[in-house]
Amino acid sequence: MLSRIADSLFWLARYMERAESLLRVTSTHNLLSLDKDVNGPLTWKPVLETFTSASSEEISSITHNSGAALKKLLTDTANHNSLKSIIGKARENARGIQDYITKEVWEEVNSFYHLINQPSVDNRLSNYEAADILDLFTRHSVLYTGITDITMARGTGWGFMNLGKYIERCMETIVLTDKQYALNQYRVDDAKDIMHWRHLLMSLSGYELHLKTYRSYQYTHDVLHQVLFNEDFAHSVIYSLGRIDRHLQDVTKGHISEENAVLIRNFGRLYGKVKHLEIDDLNNKTLQPFLDTLRHDLLQFTTLLSQKFFSYA
Repeated sequence: MLSRIADSLFWLARYMERAESLLRVTSTHNLLSLDKDVNGPLTWKPVLETFTSASSEEISSITHNSGAALKKLLTDTANHNSLKSIIGKARENARGIQDYITKEVWEEVNSFYHLINQPSVDNRLSNYEAADILDLFTRHSVLYTGITDITMARGTGWGFMNLGKYIERCMETIVLTDKQYALNQYRVDDAKDIMHWRHLLMSLSGYELHLKTYRSYQYTHDVLHQVLFNEDFAHSVIYSLGRIDRHLQDVTKGHISEENAVLIRNFGRLYGKVKHLEIDDLNNKTLQPFLDTLRHDLLQFTTLLSQKFFSYA
């Protein structure tokens, strides 16, 4: 497969997964911010710090303004990680590989692009329609995922798309987990009520699963187990790494080379750090370094993957 095509498939999937993550976090925060009696006054600061490169002064100026925060996160093209920017990049990649994706995938990405570029979106984000807009965007994001799954051929291109998808998902889980546990000073032994962890779990579509699966009241410990080690949870780090492992084998199968061997060994070390770690090995002192190392190693693997498959003149 030509490196340009593989690159575009990889980044199309990454951008669309990033868009879905941004929408989940934003929708969760917007929903919880409406329930002030239960959640107290929530600010947009953590979300803005995660999904924008805005200065601390700009964040402070809009952190209590939901309309302004939503525009910054969703439609502000000056924010290169806004939903509009992400979907624009996804469409650019999809447009260049229309012969390698299905008509349905292209039409959904293109439809999403035109939807978010409607002139009325900004005004609707500033009033009572904001929740409806977020729901509409979320439906399109989920629709893209379903259409891709049922229409794309299972070949090498599918492998690269899934590598992009699960690398992005794994990174987002690490970043969101780190952000939430930083608020607790990474104190794994500090008991917090489930309400403290609801934002993280809902942002990862894991709140209902947690309530059904974990029966103890050690929420700080149990949430960490779920987001890192629960192989049945589709947004856990171990689940994403397992899918990356599978699709890495798919794209390197039948191509024996030292470069491929180096890439597989590099990922194997990363996967092994999580696969063979016990939850009790993570404590107040080790959690932050572990998350930092995990993020660094995933970035390093992604760089090696890009150098191997996406380097072209």
